[in-house]
Amino acid sequence: MRDREIAVEQQHLDRVYHRLEEKLAEAEFILSDASRKAFVGTPGALAERDAQVYRAGRHLQRLNNEFEDFLFGRIDLQQPDGPEEDGFPSQTPLDPADPAVAETLHIGRLGVLDTEYGPLVIDWRAPAAAPFYRATPLQPGRVVRRRVIRSRGRRVLGVEDDLLRPDLEPVLDGEPLAVVGDGALMATLGRARSHTMRDIVSSIQQEQDIVIRAQAAGATLVTGGPGTGKTAVALHRAAFLLYQDRRRYAGGILVVSPTPLLVSYTEGVLPALGEEGQVAIRAVGSLVDGVEADSYDSPEAARVKGSSRMVALMRRASRAALDAAGSPAELRVSALGEVLRLDANALRNLRRSILGNGATPINLLRPRARRLLLDALWSLLLRTRPRTGDRVDREQQQRERETFDDHVGDDDRFLAFLDAWWPALTPRRVLATLRDPRQLARQARGSLSQQETRLLAASWRHLDDTGRGSLTAHDVALLDELQVLLGEAARPRAREVDAADLLTGLDEVTTFADRTRRGEREPAERSEYAHVIVDEAQDLTPMQWRMIGRRARQATWTIVGDPAQSSWIDPAEAQAAMDETLGAKPRRRYTLTTNYRNPAEIAEVAARVLAQAAPGTESPRAVRSTGVHPRFVSVAAEAEVGRAARAEVERLLAEVDGTVGIVVPMDRRGEAAGWITGLGERAVALGSLEAKGLEYDATVVADPSGIAGESEAGLRVLYVALTRATQRLTVLSGPLDLPDAAGVPALLHE
Repeated sequence: MRDREIAVEQQHLDRVYHRLEEKLAEAEFILSDASRKAFVGTPGALAERDAQVYRAGRHLQRLNNEFEDFLFGRIDLQQPDGPEEDGFPSQTPLDPADPAVAETLHIGRLGVLDTEYGPLVIDWRAPAAAPFYRATPLQPGRVVRRRVIRSRGRRVLGVEDDLLRPDLEPVLDGEPLAVVGDGALMATLGRARSHTMRDIVSSIQQEQDIVIRAQAAGATLVTGGPGTGKTAVALHRAAFLLYQDRRRYAGGILVVSPTPLLVSYTEGVLPALGEEGQVAIRAVGSLVDGVEADSYDSPEAARVKGSSRMVALMRRASRAALDAAGSPAELRVSALGEVLRLDANALRNLRRSILGNGATPINLLRPRARRLLLDALWSLLLRTRPRTGDRVDREQQQRERETFDDHVGDDDRFLAFLDAWWPALTPRRVLATLRDPRQLARQARGSLSQQETRLLAASWRHLDDTGRGSLTAHDVALLDELQVLLGEAARPRAREVDAADLLTGLDEVTTFADRTRRGEREPAERSEYAHVIVDEAQDLTPMQWRMIGRRARQATWTIVGDPAQSSWIDPAEAQAAMDETLGAKPRRRYTLTTNYRNPAEIAEVAARVLAQAAPGTESPRAVRSTGVHPRFVSVAAEAEVGRAARAEVERLLAEVDGTVGIVVPMDRRGEAAGWITGLGERAVALGSLEAKGLEYDATVVADPSGIAGESEAGLRVLYVALTRATQRLTVLSGPLDLPDAAGVPALLHE
C-alpha cells in the first residue's frame, strides 16, 4: 500500500514539475523579448522594458529555487454544502456521513496552475490551504484525510497520513481510502536536527496556524513556553503577510532576534518558503548600520545600560561632548580694520543659546552656530562705531554686514575654530567620552549610583578616542539613542545631477541587476519598516525597545516571547517600555500551549526549575514520550568537569544522528569550546544566553548552579538551557551544584 501511494504522489509531482518547466520557458521568453526593446530610445519604453525584465527575473528566481519538498501536503475533502462569501468552498460537508471524497488539494510552497488554470498545487498561505493546518479529529470540517508528502528534489520518498474521520469508511474513486504511516507530526518531530532551522510548513498545527494567519493591524502578541514553535511561527507569519498583501509590505518586514547565533540558525527559513529580499533578519546588536555587537556585558552592567535612566545620561553626554578637551576657549578675528574677540564666557552663553531646549539634533545646529557666532562678532564691531539714524548709513551697514559675513564666514581660521568649537559628533565619539570616570560621574549625577558609574566606565575603558573597540548589544542601543540626539553630521555635496537627466527622467531607469543589488542592500539601509516581528521579546531592555520602535513608527507588529524565559532582570520596566513603544495600537493576544520540541521526560525535569523561576507558570504540554529519561552525572572535583563533559558529548554523538550542544555559564564559553575540540561539526559549545531559541538533538547542561547564579534572572536562564534538547539531556554537576547520590543537583530535586 505504501509503495502504491508513493507512486500516486510521484505521478502528481511529475505533472507539477512538467508545468514548472513550462513556466520557466515562458519567463525566459519574456526576458528574451524584453532584451529586444533595449534600443528603444524613449524613457517610457525603457521603463516598460525594465519593469518587464524585473518581474520576469523575480519569477525566474522563485521558480529556479530547488526545495527539498516543494510539494509537501494533500487533503482529501468531502463535498461542501455551498460557497462562502469570500468565494472559497465551505468547510462544512454537504452530508457529514457521506464517505465519498469529492475533492483533493495538494499543498506546496508556491501555487502552480495547469494550462486550464486548475490548481495543481495550492500555495500553503492561500485560504484554501488553511484546512490542511486547521483540521483536527475533533473538528475535521470537510477533511477526511490529511497527508504529508516527503520528497527530495523530484522524487517522492514517503507519505504519512492522518485519518480525521475514522467514523467513516471513506472512498476515493470507488476504492477504500488508503491510510499510510504512524502520523505525520510524530514523523516530523523525530527527524534529526542540524545547525540551521528548517521551516515547519508541512507540520504547522492548528494553534500555530491561527497565529500565522492572524490579521496584521496593530500588534499581535504571542506567548508560549519552550518548544511551542514561537520563532518558526513568527517567520512563517512574515511569509504569510507578504503573500497576503505584498504591496502593503513593500516597505519591508524586520525580524529582530536576540543573538547572532539565532539569526544564523533561522535565516534559511524564509528563502525556503519562497520569500527573500523584503525580509531582514537582524540580531538586536546589529540594528544600527555599521555597528556590530561582538561581546557581552556582565549582568550588572547590562542592567544599568538597558535601563531607561540612560536616556537622560545620553542627552547630557551628547551636550557635554562639545566641551571635550581641545575645545577653544576664545575666538579672535580681524575684520574691517578691527580685532574682534569672544571670550570663554561669551562662547558659553552662545552655546547655551544655540542648544536651546534640546529638541534639534546637535549636528544639525552647526549652521545656527555659525550664524550666531557671526552675529556676535558683528555686534562687537558695531560697538566700536558711533550710532546714527541716517538711512544711508543703515544701508551702508547692510552692505558692510554682507561683506563681513563673506569675509569672516569663509575665512579658514574662522572655519577651523567652528570645527573645533562645534565639531561633527558621532555616537561612538560621544560614548568614548564616558570611559573617563570623572566625566561620566558629572553626567550621571542624580541618575546613577557611584557603583553603577564605576561599572559603566570600566565597561568602556577599552574604547579609543573615536569610540572604536568591542561593543555589546546594550552599547548598540545607546549608540542608536545618541544618533537621534546628534543627527547626521554634514557630508560632502553629492554629485551634480545633469539637467538633461532631470528633463528626460532617464536617470530613474534602472536594470534588473541594479534593482537586485539595491534590494540586497535595502534591509541594512532602511530606517523604517512596514511590519516588525520581535522574537524572544521577553529579553529586550527598555533602551532596546526604544531602538526598535524608531524603525516601526508606522508599522504593524508581531511580538513573540515567554516571560518565564526572560533573562532581563526587570520585566516590569521592559513591559512599560514596550507599552510606550506600541502606544495606542490595538492588540490581539494568543498563547501557544503545546511543546513539540522536548519529550515529556525532559519537560518534566525542566518544570522543576520553572516552578522556582516563575511560580504559578504552567508548562507547555509535551506531545510525545521517548521513554529515555535525562541522565545525571556528577564529579567530585571541579577539575574533572571538562573530562566528564567531553565524555558525555562523545556518548551523545554516538546515540543521536544530529547535533549535540553543551551549555555552560557565559564566562565558561571558551573553556567549554576546549572541552569538545576535535569532536566534529555536530558538537557545539555555547553560553547560557546564546542558547535562546536554539535546539539540538541532545544537550549537556554543565554547571547548573553557575548558570542559575549568573544574575537575578539566572533560574529562568537555566530553564531555557534545560529545554533545548529534542531527544537526550545530560545534566553535569560539580561539587558546587550539591548533587545527591544519584547525581541530581540541588536545583533539580523534586
